[in-house]
Amino acid sequence: MKDKVEAALNKIRPFLAADGGNVELVDIKDGVVSVRLTGTCGCCPMSQMTLKSSVEQVLKKEVPEVKSVKAV
Repeated sequence: MKDKVEAALNKIRPFLAADGGNVELVDIKDGVVSVRLTGTCGCCPMSQMTLKSSVEQVLKKEVPEVKSVKAV
């Protein structure tokens, strides 16, 4: 599952990088993916919206086993 999640994150990274940010996988436990938003995404006031509307949506679509995504 980790490889699938990383592959899905690689699809998101170019969009985050365009704004000076990135996302890194921290952990996967019971279908909950923990990620860390870095760069400008780490301190952006819209980061929670990015996390839920972009990162979580893509991960759930690409990896059906993913139940949710949380930032750590």
